[in-house]
Amino acid sequence: MLNFDFVNPTHIVFGKDRIADIAKLVPEQAKVLILVGGASAEKTGTLAEVRTALGARQHATFSGIEPNPSFETSMKAVLQVREEGFDFLLAVGGGSVIDAAKFIAAAVPFEGDTWEILLKGGRNVKSALPFGTVLTLPATGSEMNSGSVITRRDIGAKLPFGNPRLYPKFSVLDPTKTYTLPTQQIANGVVDAFVHTVEQYLTYPVNAPVQDRFAEGLLQTLVEVGPRLLAASEPNYDDRATLMWSATLALNGLIGAGVPQDWSTHMIGHELTALHNIDHARTLAIVLPAMLNERRVQKREKLLQYGERVWSIRTGTDDERITAAIEQTRAFFEAMGIPTRLSEYGLGADAVDTVVRQLEAHGMVKLSEHRDVTPEVSRRVLEAAL
Repeated sequence: MLNFDFVNPTHIVFGKDRIADIAKLVPEQAKVLILVGGASAEKTGTLAEVRTALGARQHATFSGIEPNPSFETSMKAVLQVREEGFDFLLAVGGGSVIDAAKFIAAAVPFEGDTWEILLKGGRNVKSALPFGTVLTLPATGSEMNSGSVITRRDIGAKLPFGNPRLYPKFSVLDPTKTYTLPTQQIANGVVDAFVHTVEQYLTYPVNAPVQDRFAEGLLQTLVEVGPRLLAASEPNYDDRATLMWSATLALNGLIGAGVPQDWSTHMIGHELTALHNIDHARTLAIVLPAMLNERRVQKREKLLQYGERVWSIRTGTDDERITAAIEQTRAFFEAMGIPTRLSEYGLGADAVDTVVRQLEAHGMVKLSEHRDVTPEVSRRVLEAAL
């Protein structure tokens, strides 16, 4: 097991009717800017619950944060916070709104060009506004970590950043708030959480059985609950709660502590989203099977372990078992209604060239746990995903 530090200060408030707890979680004298995406938080009544819980506190609402939140929209919120003196942010929505909240929290006190926060991966963030979250879409795990991804639309760049100052102070996780989500978003959430787990687990052995078993448990749980979520005629509270907590645990730092991590699938997926506006989880489903096949030698031991422990693949040669594990992964994504080929999004070989150029432009030239996924390797992965 590798050396590690693990600190996660986010207070999780889990269960039905917990939005009311905001009354005691937000400082009484806080001036709060609520951040939301579209109109769903208003239509479902969630926003009304939040405003009720805030009570007499001064507050306003900033709406319009996009899926794959943009630098441009986030900066509008930054200006509003600076001009009107808000000192606490409250993100109500999914990972996109929470990611935007992290950038806004970092950018408000930042001195200089705020684009530098993204160019330097958040390492230059010295202070940040406090913020909390009300999660309505389980997927990204952003509600319990200090990382974020922001898209700058004018140059087609989607860049990650993070900083220990950007953990939410609290996150309210009420599974009933997922009841109005479209099936596509539920499927995206399952796949997103699955790939987050894989990127921290499917690397190489470092004698970390606790982390491995945690990760395998999450993967097995998602494989079990995913189809049930899609097939249910009515939302099932326990299954929604299972998805919500699984997605949070997949990226709160616990399963990644003391083990090597990959993230090459994510970096390539980010470029596909920035260029073609494909949902984040769907880009991951495109890239991951091809990436695993391309790197089956480097990941051999863990692929065999993954096949046996997650998919119960125990017969055949090592090569056959690895192939079966990768194909089971692809089949799971397809069963969740998520395509795994670029062609299914109308993209051909010309798209590969563009993505590779963007990876090079953004410095994504030595990806993976071994830093051996070069632009040439990324090209082969994308070509295999056509």
